[in-house]
Amino acid sequence: DQEKLSQDSLDFMRVEYEKLAGTLKAMRRAGVQVMAGTDTGNAYTFPGIDLHRELELLVEAGFTPLEALRSATLEPAQFLGTRDLGAIAPGKLADMVLLDADPLKDIRNTQKISAVFVGGQYLSRAKLNGMLAGLKAHR
Repeated sequence: DQEKLSQDSLDFMRVEYEKLAGTLKAMRRAGVQVMAGTDTGNAYTFPGIDLHRELELLVEAGFTPLEALRSATLEPAQFLGTRDLGAIAPGKLADMVLLDADPLKDIRNTQKISAVFVGGQYLSRAKLNGMLAGLKAHR
Protein backbone atom coordinates (compact mmCIF):
# COMPACT_ATOMS: atom_id res chain seq x y z
CA ASP A 1 0.00 0.00 0.00
CA GLN A 2 1.71 3.19 -1.29
CA GLU A 3 -0.01 5.51 1.19
CA LYS A 4 1.04 3.36 4.17
CA LEU A 5 4.62 3.21 2.92
CA SER A 6 4.71 6.97 2.58
CA GLN A 7 3.38 7.45 6.13
CA ASP A 8 5.88 4.89 7.46
CA SER A 9 8.67 6.79 5.71
CA LEU A 10 7.49 10.09 7.17
CA ASP A 11 7.26 8.58 10.64
CA PHE A 12 10.78 7.16 10.31
CA MET A 13 12.17 10.51 9.12
CA ARG A 14 10.45 12.30 12.01
CA VAL A 15 12.02 9.92 14.55
CA GLU A 16 15.44 10.29 12.94
CA TYR A 17 15.10 14.08 12.89
CA GLU A 18 14.28 14.10 16.61
CA LYS A 19 17.37 11.97 17.30
CA LEU A 20 19.56 14.34 15.30
CA ALA A 21 18.06 17.39 17.01
CA GLY A 22 18.75 15.77 20.39
CA THR A 23 22.35 15.08 19.40
CA LEU A 24 22.77 18.67 18.24
CA LYS A 25 21.41 19.96 21.56
CA ALA A 26 23.84 17.74 23.48
CA MET A 27 26.74 18.91 21.32
CA ARG A 28 25.80 22.54 21.93
CA ARG A 29 25.62 21.98 25.70
CA ALA A 30 29.07 20.35 25.55
CA GLY A 31 30.51 23.42 23.83
CA VAL A 32 31.03 21.85 20.41
CA GLN A 33 31.51 24.49 17.73
CA VAL A 34 28.63 24.23 15.24
CA MET A 35 28.83 25.71 11.77
CA ALA A 36 25.86 26.16 9.50
CA GLY A 37 26.26 25.08 5.92
CA THR A 38 24.40 23.29 3.21
CA ASP A 39 25.45 20.23 1.24
CA THR A 40 25.58 21.96 -2.12
CA GLY A 41 26.28 18.73 -4.01
CA ASN A 42 22.87 17.37 -3.03
CA ALA A 43 20.38 17.68 -5.91
CA TYR A 44 17.68 18.87 -3.49
CA THR A 45 19.80 21.51 -1.76
CA PHE A 46 19.89 25.09 -2.95
CA PRO A 47 22.65 27.38 -1.62
CA GLY A 48 21.33 30.46 0.14
CA ILE A 49 17.71 29.36 0.28
CA ASP A 50 18.49 26.24 2.27
CA LEU A 51 20.80 28.13 4.62
CA HIS A 52 17.79 30.13 5.80
CA ARG A 53 15.99 26.86 6.58
CA GLU A 54 19.06 25.53 8.37
CA LEU A 55 19.12 28.60 10.60
CA GLU A 56 15.45 27.97 11.43
CA LEU A 57 16.21 24.34 12.27
CA LEU A 58 19.08 25.37 14.56
CA VAL A 59 16.71 27.66 16.45
CA GLU A 60 14.12 24.86 16.62
CA ALA A 61 16.87 22.66 18.09
CA GLY A 62 17.46 25.12 20.93
CA PHE A 63 19.95 27.65 19.58
CA THR A 64 19.17 31.30 20.14
CA PRO A 65 18.82 33.31 16.93
CA LEU A 66 22.18 34.94 17.72
CA GLU A 67 23.87 31.55 18.09
CA ALA A 68 22.35 30.41 14.80
CA LEU A 69 23.62 33.55 13.04
CA ARG A 70 27.08 33.06 14.55
CA SER A 71 27.08 29.49 13.21
CA ALA A 72 26.93 30.94 9.70
CA THR A 73 29.32 33.87 10.20
CA LEU A 74 31.78 34.02 13.08
CA GLU A 75 32.14 30.27 13.76
CA PRO A 76 33.27 29.37 10.21
CA ALA A 77 35.72 32.31 10.17
CA GLN A 78 37.22 31.14 13.47
CA PHE A 79 37.37 27.54 12.28
CA LEU A 80 39.23 28.63 9.14
CA GLY A 81 41.63 30.65 11.29
CA THR A 82 41.09 33.83 9.32
CA ARG A 83 41.16 37.18 11.06
CA ASP A 84 39.65 39.22 8.23
CA LEU A 85 36.25 37.45 8.03
CA GLY A 86 33.31 36.79 10.33
CA ALA A 87 32.53 40.26 11.63
CA ILE A 88 31.81 43.79 10.50
CA ALA A 89 34.75 45.88 11.72
CA PRO A 90 37.47 48.17 10.35
CA GLY A 91 40.08 46.23 8.38
CA LYS A 92 37.91 43.17 7.81
CA LEU A 93 36.51 41.91 4.52
CA ALA A 94 32.79 42.45 4.74
CA ASP A 95 30.09 41.02 2.57
CA MET A 96 26.88 42.04 4.25
CA VAL A 97 23.16 41.37 3.98
CA LEU A 98 20.83 44.23 4.93
CA LEU A 99 17.52 43.02 6.36
CA ASP A 100 14.11 44.67 6.69
CA ALA A 101 13.44 42.99 10.06
CA ASP A 102 15.43 41.87 13.10
CA PRO A 103 16.57 38.22 12.88
CA LEU A 104 17.19 38.19 16.64
CA LYS A 105 13.43 38.51 17.15
CA ASP A 106 12.58 35.88 14.51
CA ILE A 107 15.29 33.96 12.63
CA ARG A 108 12.99 33.81 9.58
CA ASN A 109 13.67 37.53 9.19
CA THR A 110 16.96 36.56 7.52
CA GLN A 111 14.80 36.04 4.44
CA LYS A 112 13.60 39.67 4.43
CA ILE A 113 16.56 40.90 2.41
CA SER A 114 16.62 44.57 1.47
CA ALA A 115 20.07 44.67 -0.15
CA VAL A 116 23.45 42.97 -0.23
CA PHE A 117 27.00 44.30 -0.23
CA VAL A 118 29.33 41.78 -1.86
CA GLY A 119 32.88 42.38 -3.02
CA GLY A 120 32.41 46.10 -2.40
CA GLN A 121 29.36 46.23 -4.69
CA TYR A 122 25.89 47.31 -3.52
CA LEU A 123 23.07 45.11 -4.82
CA SER A 124 19.61 46.59 -4.21
CA ARG A 125 16.50 44.45 -3.80
CA ALA A 126 15.53 45.34 -7.37
CA LYS A 127 18.96 44.24 -8.65
CA LEU A 128 18.73 40.98 -6.67
CA ASN A 129 15.25 40.32 -8.09
CA GLY A 130 16.59 40.84 -11.59
CA MET A 131 19.44 38.41 -10.95
CA LEU A 132 17.00 35.80 -9.63
CA ALA A 133 14.74 36.25 -12.65
CA GLY A 134 17.74 35.73 -14.92
CA LEU A 135 18.64 32.50 -13.13
CA LYS A 136 15.07 31.22 -13.37
CA ALA A 137 15.07 31.94 -17.12
CA HIS A 138 18.14 29.68 -17.55
CA ARG A 139 16.64 26.63 -15.86
